[in-house]
Amino acid sequence: MRLPTHLARPHARATIGRYFATATQERRTPQTVIEKVVQKYAVELPLGKSVKAGDYVMIRPEHVMTHDNTGPVISKFNSIGATKIHNPAQPVFTLDHDVQNKAPKNLDKYASIEAFARKHGVDFYPAGRGIGHQVLVEEGYAFPNTLTVASDSHSNMYGGVGCVGTPIVRTDAAALWATGKTWWQVPRMVKVELKGKLAPGVTGKDVIVALCSSFNKDEVLNSALEFTGDGVASLAVDDRLTIANMTTEWGALAGVFPVDETLLKWYDSVLAKLELRTFSSSAGIPPPPEHPRISRRRLDALRATSLKSDSDAEYSSHLVFDLSTLVPHVSGPNSVKISTPLPVLEDARIEIQKAYLVSCTNSRVSDIAAAAAVMKGNKVAPGVEFYIAAASSVVQQESERLGDWDTLIMAGAKVLPAGCGPCIGLGVGLLEDGQTGISATNRNYKGRMGHPNAQAYLASPAVVAASAIKGYICSPASVDSAKLPPVQAPTFSIFNVPVSASASTTSDEPLYMGFPSSFTGPLLFAPQDNLNTDGIYPGKYTYKDDITLEGQAEVVMENYDPTFAKLVAEKRRASAPFDGTRKDGVILVSGYNFGTGSSREQAATALKAAGVPLVIAGSFGDIFKRNAINNGLVCLESPELVSDLTERYAKDGERGSGGKDGELTVDMGMTIEVGMKDGKAAVVTGSTGEGKTYNLRPVGASVQELWVCGGLEGYILKEIQSEARV
Repeated sequence: MRLPTHLARPHARATIGRYFATATQERRTPQTVIEKVVQKYAVELPLGKSVKAGDYVMIRPEHVMTHDNTGPVISKFNSIGATKIHNPAQPVFTLDHDVQNKAPKNLDKYASIEAFARKHGVDFYPAGRGIGHQVLVEEGYAFPNTLTVASDSHSNMYGGVGCVGTPIVRTDAAALWATGKTWWQVPRMVKVELKGKLAPGVTGKDVIVALCSSFNKDEVLNSALEFTGDGVASLAVDDRLTIANMTTEWGALAGVFPVDETLLKWYDSVLAKLELRTFSSSAGIPPPPEHPRISRRRLDALRATSLKSDSDAEYSSHLVFDLSTLVPHVSGPNSVKISTPLPVLEDARIEIQKAYLVSCTNSRVSDIAAAAAVMKGNKVAPGVEFYIAAASSVVQQESERLGDWDTLIMAGAKVLPAGCGPCIGLGVGLLEDGQTGISATNRNYKGRMGHPNAQAYLASPAVVAASAIKGYICSPASVDSAKLPPVQAPTFSIFNVPVSASASTTSDEPLYMGFPSSFTGPLLFAPQDNLNTDGIYPGKYTYKDDITLEGQAEVVMENYDPTFAKLVAEKRRASAPFDGTRKDGVILVSGYNFGTGSSREQAATALKAAGVPLVIAGSFGDIFKRNAINNGLVCLESPELVSDLTERYAKDGERGSGGKDGELTVDMGMTIEVGMKDGKAAVVTGSTGEGKTYNLRPVGASVQELWVCGGLEGYILKEIQSEARV
């Protein structure tokens, strides 16, 4: 195991040209800064290809982090026949979720993960070192203008330091360990312009809480957010990390702040602290070894590189938010899409029984200092339990040095180890039946932090501390209401950017050898938005590991339409075997956010096993799409086709109530043929012979290759066998 300390390998080993795209470096089409970063880490691109939103690309990210879920990833890694880590410098293991659990089973799991790390030379951070996302920022794994992924939804946080961070699923992590690569569909780009400056007492937490509730109609769902505007410069890096962290709750797949002078000065201060970690200033003592990822050389190179969005880069939407109109906000109860100005909520005197200053969202040094400033000279109210956990051991040590940690303890706070803990409902201090809590964490979904009948609110560290003192949700005494803007909804707006001619034109996609040139067959329409994974594959079957693929096919869509499986079985009888060019099967069309919900892979495998090789929807739940593509089920989007079918065949012309006769799956004898090279989908109505052609964006070579290999596991095996022959 390589030491994950400042005595580890020289930085040169971690930053070589292996991560740069193979495409030509000539002037390309206009790109956002996020697209430019992805371009650097995309591999196997066609010559001259410029990465754009919507593209499927194979990426080789700088790093991939797994936490307590490293155990299942190890099982997946072993099951596909992998025996070695492709690049031991790429993975990072951080144990952070269930760190309070001292049961032998959990300790054995942690020990086995550490042993695996030692065997393969992977950087390993044990329980107690801190929450993985915080560790990746502190240790430079998440670094400006790089791409780092994690098997955790809050990897968006890395965008606070100008790093494109995005979540992956466990199968992706196993693929990265084995091959160094996985696929990614570049999300649509959304510009978030922050104007003005926050009033005293208003924080980054208030910004993201207000954003989640102001734009709460999926405006940023499955997008990549680029934060811009004159208001960004005034936001401290800790505020940026908080905002980026909760872009996950907002619905985005990434949220990236610019690499500006504020960030560069922050890194200067980080480097200065690193340089003081030995007594090297004394005569005769050599300087400390260079940190493997945060060094003066790397920061100088960053300053010399200006990576910005092109002036004519394309965005799907442009959101504008005026920071100067914002007052402190509280999210909830039990939803991030609901928030209330604190002065309004304070009048309601909502009593609390628990308060939390924990998690990767708001448990950094500045957060603990803000809470300590409120707590100094006060005590936690009788009947209230106030739990604190630093985001990392480094944070706790610095807060102890500053005296803030002791201030909170003397006021009555209960200390938990650095880790996730109550934020994900693990360990002590969870909300009980009927209790109300206020937390500086990122999620307040029903039951997440304890009992389903509890009420959970989210707020800034200072508000959490003030509420712990008073026993009800309230503002800190230090907040001067006279300096706040009027208590009203903050000023915000949204502009949907027209799609340019170049972006709307469907270009031919080269076909990977063995991938179908077309998918064709009968078209079935499920006129339903948000058709979730439980509707597609019932939860009661999820953990029955002995169900075969044939068995999955028999229960597919059972919770949505019990007749679906039988209908598909009848339709597929006429399907011809795959002849190397045309793939026959039943083509399913549905509404928006198809496959939302849990991460169960069977939602995808059951559809494929039933004889559905292709699903077309208005949009997809991102995790479903990843699972689908990882298992060889093709997913395409066509809002126009969904709109036309809804207007013609859905009850009252709206999705949600089935077809005109109430049927949940509409079968009007339609057929469809989708060209995989040009993306043209020809739909023909059987009874009339009428037809219409739609333009869809075809999948790229990376997804095609996965399909030919039978899914991601097959691709990994092919890569391993290829390397073995070299």
